[in-house]
Amino acid sequence: MTDTPRSPSQASVVVQFVLCGIVWGSSFLFMKVGLEGLSPAQVAWSRLLLGALTLGLFVLARRETLPRSLRVWGHMLVLGVSFCVAPFLLFAWAQQHVTSGLGSIYNATTPIMTAIMAGLVFRVEKLRPIQLLGILVGILGVMVIIAPWQGLDLAQSVPAQLAMLGATACYGFSLSYMRRFVSNTGMSALVFSFLNIGLGAAVMLLLTPVLVIEPVELSVPVVLAVLALGCLGTGVAYIWNQNALRAWGPTRASTVTYLTPIVGVALGMIVLGEPLSWNEPVGALVVFAGILLAQNRLRIRRRDRAAEAAGPSPADSLRPPAERPAGRA
Repeated sequence: MTDTPRSPSQASVVVQFVLCGIVWGSSFLFMKVGLEGLSPAQVAWSRLLLGALTLGLFVLARRETLPRSLRVWGHMLVLGVSFCVAPFLLFAWAQQHVTSGLGSIYNATTPIMTAIMAGLVFRVEKLRPIQLLGILVGILGVMVIIAPWQGLDLAQSVPAQLAMLGATACYGFSLSYMRRFVSNTGMSALVFSFLNIGLGAAVMLLLTPVLVIEPVELSVPVVLAVLALGCLGTGVAYIWNQNALRAWGPTRASTVTYLTPIVGVALGMIVLGEPLSWNEPVGALVVFAGILLAQNRLRIRRRDRAAEAAGPSPADSLRPPAERPAGRA
């Protein structure tokens, strides 16, 4: 009779959840510091390779098995580009022209983009009127953040903000793609994360002669920032997040979305001395209201028993199979 692996304690899950929010909220600070000595492509290249190496070590340590189906590998390659390469490049380029705090705020629009992609592009979910209202509210929040009444900086700020929206659109596309094409692969959370990051790293390696071979100016802060961004933010934090998802379920675990902008804005102001305009936190609050509506989370207490009887919610099904809870802790 073999021993089954013990589930992490609730205290351990709470610690991992908080650490995940701190690390992901710090990612925009790490990118900003990394850009002091590296190009945007070099930052994306470094974080993907370091993340893949970190997750690969965990796969070897746990003796996980990789899928054999070429179809699964093909879909994971698509996700490696859409969920890693493209958004990482877009965020890194945009961070040259905007504050790290603003980047963390825009990252929080991912649930809005997911609702749009799932309902209007992939048609894997029928959008209800309340969800459509949430999308409109989220768009309004983005407009408050952009602040067109202050004048549009077409040279830097607006294109950078549009690039960050493009990055979160990639995330939304990827989450919907996962539901449509990678819903029953049987992969563990760790293997899913490793293939996602690893194949993205492989694509960046192929693009090295085109994007990455440029002069670099390494310093201790730049090296430490890139190591933290890759090994922690693109590696270990994925495992922490998966543990929280399996212990709590996607609804509670996804509240990390609300933690990361707070960390990102605070670090940008404290460490880098970045300014914060009134419209940015106000717009973020409007975006969060749109997320609550788009994910149909209002009146959640009244619907708890009905939801349990009905089974998984549409929001749950937007999570990749590797991110769905394996059972109650």
